[in-house]
Amino acid sequence: MADKRSRLLWRDITVFDGQHELADPMAVLVADGRVAKLCRDAELDAADLAGVTDMGHGGVMTPGLVDCHTHLVFAGSRAGEFALRLEGASYAEVAQAGGGILSTVRATRDASEDELVAATLPRLDALLADGVTTVEIKSGYGLTVADELKMLRAARRLGEIRPVRVVTTLLGAHALPLEYQDDSDAYIRLVCNEMIPAAAADGLADAVDVFCEGIAFSPAQCERVFSAAARHGLRVKAHAEQLSNLGGAALAARHGALSADHIDYLDDAGVESMAEAGTVATLLPGAYLTLRESQQPPIDALRRHGVPIAVATDANPGSSPMFMPTLMLNLACTLFRLTPREALAGMTTNGARALNLADVGRIAEGLRADLCVWDVERSNELAYAVQAGRLRQRIFDGEITQERTHER
Repeated sequence: MADKRSRLLWRDITVFDGQHELADPMAVLVADGRVAKLCRDAELDAADLAGVTDMGHGGVMTPGLVDCHTHLVFAGSRAGEFALRLEGASYAEVAQAGGGILSTVRATRDASEDELVAATLPRLDALLADGVTTVEIKSGYGLTVADELKMLRAARRLGEIRPVRVVTTLLGAHALPLEYQDDSDAYIRLVCNEMIPAAAADGLADAVDVFCEGIAFSPAQCERVFSAAARHGLRVKAHAEQLSNLGGAALAARHGALSADHIDYLDDAGVESMAEAGTVATLLPGAYLTLRESQQPPIDALRRHGVPIAVATDANPGSSPMFMPTLMLNLACTLFRLTPREALAGMTTNGARALNLADVGRIAEGLRADLCVWDVERSNELAYAVQAGRLRQRIFDGEITQERTHER
C-alpha cells in the first residue's frame, strides 16, 4: 500500500471530474494527500515526474463516491417486513402495527456501542468496496438521549477503524417512541431541549435531520427542531415529501437546509424554495424500489430550476437494505430517468454539497485526493451495468486503501 506522502501518478486515464468526463486522456499526480496536478500527459515536466510511483494507465478515474444519506448503524433485522410488504402491507401499515422503525429501535437500544460497531462494519465495508470514500451516517434508532448519542459515537468510531470520511447526523425526530405515543410534543421537547444540546456539546453531530411526514412529525414540530439546531450551530436536513406533500422541503429550505431527501411528492413551490436556498435534492431510489412507490420526484422541475441533485443509498434495515452505491446509479437512471452523468455527479459533487463538504467529490488541483479508479472505458458504464468488481483502486486522502492486482 502506498503511503499518502508518496507521489502517485496515473497516466493516460479518462477522468470524470465530478461534473463531466474530460475529453482527453489525462495525467493525475497526487502528493501529500492532494491532487497536485491534473493535465494532459504531454504537459508533465521533469519536476512532476521526480520520485513518483507509477500507478497505472487506462481505465476511468472518478472522485471517491459520496453516500450522503445512510442509516448504516443499527441492530437487528427486518427481513420479515419485506415479506409483509410483498403480501400487500404498506410502509405506513407496517409502522402502525408496531413494526418498521420501532422494531429496529428495540434492537438498537438493546445493543451496546461495541455491538453496533461490529454489526455495522460489514455494511460499511460493502460501501467501501464499491467506491465510497465519504459516508453520512444518521442516528434515529435510539430515540432516547443516551441511545442516540450511543449511535453517533459508534458512527464516529467507524471513521477511526476504516479509511473513510464519516459525517454524522442527529435524527432524533425520526419516529415517535412508544413511551411518547400519546404526547408527540413532549418528545419533540426532549429532542430540542436535551438531545440536540447533548450531541452538540459532545461534538457528535455535524447536522440535524427530521422526518416530516404524517406517520412521523408535523411541519410545526420539525420547525421547532430546526430552530433548536440553529441555536446550537448545527445545519439541518429533512426527510420530506416521501409519502405525501406536507411542505417539509420548502420549510427546510427556509431554514437553510443542506438537503431535502426522498422528495417524491415535492411540488413546484417546494422546488422553487429549494432553488432559492441552494438546498440539494437527494434522491433515494433504493427506498423507492423497495417500497414499490409510483410517485416519481419532479426531475424536470429540479433541472429547470437548477436544484443540485444528489443520489444516495439510504442504506437502512427497512426501506432500503442496499449497500451497493453503483446500483443506485443504475436505479437513478432507470427509475427516475437521470442521465448517467447526472447520477454520477449526484454521488460525487452534489453528494458532497449535501454534506457541506467543499474539498471532496471533485477532481481538481488542490483538493483532497479521495479518488477511485475503475476498470471501465467510460464513466457512464458505472450506471449502465450492475456489476461488482470493477473498482481497481480506491484512494483515500492520498493513500491507496484498496487495490486489485492488475497489469500496469
